Amino acid sequence: MIVAIANQKGGVGKTTTAINLAAALSLRGKPTLLIDLDPQANSTMSYLDTTQLAKSVYDAIIEPDCGFADVIVPSTQPNLWVAPSRIALAKLESKLVGELDAHFRLKDRLQPILGQYPNIVIDCPPTLGLLTVNALVAATHLLIPIQSSYFALEGTDDLLETIEKVRMRANPTLRILGVVITMHDKRTALARDIRAQIDKVFGSKVFKTVITKSVRLEESPAYKESIFSFAPDSSGASEYYRLCEEVIDRA
Repeated sequence: MIVAIANQKGGVGKTTTAINLAAALSLRGKPTLLIDLDPQANSTMSYLDTTQLAKSVYDAIIEPDCGFADVIVPSTQPNLWVAPSRIALAKLESKLVGELDAHFRLKDRLQPILGQYPNIVIDCPPTLGLLTVNALVAATHLLIPIQSSYFALEGTDDLLETIEKVRMRANPTLRILGVVITMHDKRTALARDIRAQIDKVFGSKVFKTVITKSVRLEESPAYKESIFSFAPDSSGASEYYRLCEEVIDRA
C-alpha cells in the first residue's frame, strides 16, 4: 500500500496526518516508510535532525548513482523509516522539465525497495506541481485531508481534476481512499455546517474518524516524536489510530 497524502491548500493538516498515519501503521508491526516530498521538510523535521542528513529524496530521484536505499534513515520509532526532504527538492521541477519520464521518476526509483516496506506514506507539497503528480503516479491510494474551516472545499475541484488526469494515463489504478476532516472544533456551529458540506460533496468517501483540534498534535513534532509516544493517552493518538484502522479496512 502506497498512500499519497495530498491537498494543494496549505495548512490543512497534511504533514500531521502523514507523520501520525505512518507512525500508527508502524505500531502494527509492519515496516513503514514515510517519504517527505515537501521541500519545506516538515515531516523530516518531525523525526530527524536535518543537519545530520547527507542525502535526501532529491538525490534519490535525480542522481543516477543514488537510490532510495542510500537516503532512507530509521526514525526513533520501531518499524518506521524516513526518506528525508531538504530545500533542494524545490529545484526538482526545473531539473525534470522536458524529461520524458518526469512524471514516473518517483515510481521508477521506488521499485527496488518496494518489497522491504509493505506500507509507504508520501507527504506531498501544498501544490499540484510535478512533485505531487509524481506522488499520485507512484501511489496505490490517495488520502485527502480537508480542514474544518470556512474555505474547506476551496480548490478541491482542481485536485479532483488532477487525479482524473493521472488516472486517465499514468496511473489508472489510483484509488481515492478517503477524505479526512482535520482541525475540527465540534463545539462550533460553523464546524458542524462545514462537516455537513464535506459529507454532501464526498459522501461515503469521508472517513468516520474526525481529527479534532489538539495542542498535543501541534507540540509533538517539536520533540521529534509522533503523537503515540509523545501523548499516547491524548485524543489525537486515539483519533489517528482509529483513522489508521479505517485506512487498512478500506485499502
